[in-house]
Formats: sequence, structure tokens, C-alpha cells
Amino acid sequence: MRLRYSGLDAEQFRGLFALSDAELAARNIVKMAAEPGSPCRVSLEDAVPGESVLLLPFEHQGAATPYRGTGAIFVRESARQSYDADVPPSVFRSRTLSLRAYDGAGMMVQAELCEGPEVGAACARLLGSSKAAYIHAHYAKYGCYGALVRRS
Repeated sequence: MRLRYSGLDAEQFRGLFALSDAELAARNIVKMAAEPGSPCRVSLEDAVPGESVLLLPFEHQGAATPYRGTGAIFVRESARQSYDADVPPSVFRSRTLSLRAYDGAGMMVQAELCEGPEVGAACARLLGSSKAAYIHAHYAKYGCYGALVRRS
């Protein structure tokens, strides 16, 4: 089974970097220098320590179900292109992931924990079910949304 791993669209965050600290705070967003282990949800790469990032709330699961979900994410100011590939992003390799499979209506149908190197096989298992339409990969340690995984 071929899979597609996708980061978030950079355009939805572009204008935020021009806002003042007060304007960002009004939206519950913090502009900061990245610390080690700050994974960008657009490029699906770890930010370089000291690089300018936004830490912001993001609705990753917008379905009108009990699984509707929001969480904090990092976005690098330098992220110009969204990750979109048939191979898992390198940012997954060193992390434990929580994979949450949803049906077309946004109801969770299965979930699995895996180590980064096993993400491809784990996603293939979950998407092997006819009930599963897509997967949200989360970083298990903090529970933050990581990326979208679909059949390609």
C-alpha cells in the first residue's frame, strides 16, 4: 500500500509572523526562538535551535464529532513548502508516535503506538482497514499533532 505523509499548508501561517507580540498574544500565540526538539508542522523538520518559530493552538481534527481536537504546534518562520511525500518525514524517526485512524465522518476507528522507524508499517496496518479513511500522527510524549497520513 502506498501512503502519503502531509504537513500543514504554510500559507495559513504566513501572515502571523508579521504580527506584534501583543497581537499574537491576543490569539494565544507565542513567537519564540526554537529549542531542541521543536518539530515544525509545515516542513515536518525539527527547527534549528534559535530559529524563529510560532507556538500556537491549532485545530487538527475539525470534524463535528467527539474527537474534534486542538493542540499546540510549532511552525518555523522559514517554512515555505509543506512536506508532501510517500516516505515518512525524518522528524518521525527519533520519536514515539501515536497513530489515530479515523473514518470519513471523523470518528476514531483504531489507534496504535509505534516507534518512528515502524511508522510506515503501522500506518499501512491501520489504513488496511476499510473503515479507516486517514490517520493523524501525534508525537506521543506531548500528544501534539504531527502530520496527516493517507493512502496515495
